[in-house]
Order: sequence, then C-alpha cells, then structure tokens
Amino acid sequence: MTAPLLVRACRRERVERTPVWFMRQAGRCLADYRELRERFGILDIARNPELSARVTAMPVDQLGVDAAVLYADIMLPLDGMGVPFRIEPEIGPIIERPVRTARDVDALRVVAAEEATPYLFESIRALRASLPPDVALIGFAGAPFTIASYLVEGRPSRDHARAKGMLAGEPALWDRLLGTLAEVISRYLVAQVKAGVDVIQLFDSWAGVLSPVDYERAVLPHSRRIFDAVASTGVPRIHFFTGNPELLRLAARNCEAVSVDWRIGLAEAWRRIGDARAIQGNLDPAICLAPFPVVAERTRAVLREAGRRRGHIFNLGHGVLPETDADTLRRITALVREETAA
Repeated sequence: MTAPLLVRACRRERVERTPVWFMRQAGRCLADYRELRERFGILDIARNPELSARVTAMPVDQLGVDAAVLYADIMLPLDGMGVPFRIEPEIGPIIERPVRTARDVDALRVVAAEEATPYLFESIRALRASLPPDVALIGFAGAPFTIASYLVEGRPSRDHARAKGMLAGEPALWDRLLGTLAEVISRYLVAQVKAGVDVIQLFDSWAGVLSPVDYERAVLPHSRRIFDAVASTGVPRIHFFTGNPELLRLAARNCEAVSVDWRIGLAEAWRRIGDARAIQGNLDPAICLAPFPVVAERTRAVLREAGRRRGHIFNLGHGVLPETDADTLRRITALVREETAA
C-alpha cells in the first residue's frame, strides 16, 4: 500500500502535490473544539482517549488537511516521571515543584511509556483504525531543552534565565537532567510509533534562545539520542525549532525534515542544510488574520520559494492562532492543493 503523502514528502520521494497540515490545527479555531473546551480542560481532553481522538480527527474532516496531529500536550510524559503540573489558561504549564537540585533530578522516574501515559496509546490505536489510510497520523513530543526549561523555571519564561544558568553553571547536573528526559522521550516516541503513528515531530520550541555553541554542546546531543532511538522504527522524523536560524544547520542532523519559521526563507534554509533534508513551513501564522487575498498571495509566495523541490511540506511557521478563521485554513489547504497538483 502506498505510504501517506506526508510520509513520502518527508522522505523526499516524488509526490503528486505538496502535502499541507497546520501546527495546532487540532482545536483552537474550530467551533466544535471550542464547544468541548467549555466543558473540559486541555489535559482532560488529552487524557481521555475518546475525546482526544475526536479532536485529532476534526481538522481532517473540516479542513481537508493531509495529516492528523495527535491532540496531546508536550508535558504529558511528566505524568510518569512523578512531576505534578497543570496548564493555566493564557499562561501555560505550571510545575508545582520546580526541578533545580541534584536531589530533584534524582527523584525523576523513568518508567515504561505505556505505564506512564496509557491513555495516549489508546487514542493512537483508535485513530489509526478510523483515519483514512492516505492521511498521516503525526505523533510528537517536546524536546529535552524545552521540557527542561519548564521544569527548571517552573512556568513559561521570557529569558529562560534559570535554565540557561544551570546549563552554564552546573553542566554535570544539566547533562543528567537532559539525559533523563532524553530517555523518557525516546521511550515515549518509540511507543507512539508502535501504536500506529506514521511520523514523529520533536518540538524544541525554546531552543532559539541559545547560542549555537551552547546548543551544540549541551542540547543537541540529547535530541540526537532521541532521533537515533526513533530511527529504528523507520518512520520519518521532523525537528521543529523556532527563533534562531543560526541553529538550522545543527538542527538538521539525524532527521528527515526540519520545520522552519518565517524568519528565514525556504531557499536560504535549503542552502544551509542541503538538499538531503525535507523542509516544512513556513507561513507566518499572523498572516492568516489578514484578508484572504493577502493570505493567498503569501501562500503562493511560500510555494514559489519552495520551487517544487522534493521534500516541501506546507505548514505555518508556528501554531494556529486562536483568532484564526477556520475557513481561512480550509481555503489555504485548497489553494496549496490546486497550485501544486502535478
């Protein structure tokens, strides 16, 4: 059976058109999702297999995208690590007891992924059984640096000062923390593949705050360990990071595709990483709030810069903004299909 379009694009195989999906498409701007959110919290939905599967499938049914991205949260692996957390509306993850000492790191548990988040794998199995075979199911996890930043800071941070302070001032402790996270995340992603996902994406949302030297020395080895673990499964691996194009050459190692934002053009991104990698991106999510003629022109500009190269996946440079009109995403999807059909 032919692999889903997104999978083939990640592998830089010849495809009949450019695949399209949107980060944070599972919810946010969809009316059905907002109705659910009036009754359930984010974690309530993520930890409920029936609700998670329902929300994951919504964009496929309503927007016509080529992939479903699992409705989950990057903090879910903490459920098995013995780290209490909650999601505060308009703020983000809150760690009740931040991880800042050797004793805190030693207390982190490493357990089997199925034991830590059994609900997640139940959702994946249900989705794989119900989604059309040509629609890819994307699993994901937060990268060690991004998760560590929340653990050390205790909440979202503008400057990530405590995390960067540990990285620079206590390198051995930092390495132990990220090593533990890399082990947990590796198990988590491999288990997702075994349950049925077709592609995995590793989100390093905050890596852009680091210098290339610090990133290469103290962060990249742990992300590469995760990619190496997933390599044995045979599914494509997408590395997402944002905010610092200087890290692009480093982030492109050990994965099939790199997701880039609007701070760098696609042609320049490919020049930096070479043609051996696929690229996902890179429409600015804020553009989706403009009148559709503007959105359409910017969408075409992204496609022109991609130049029909093998391995382009159309996406936003970051997640869908809550104010976005779902019809705009539907029309973008149709436009990309029309413009790139062979």
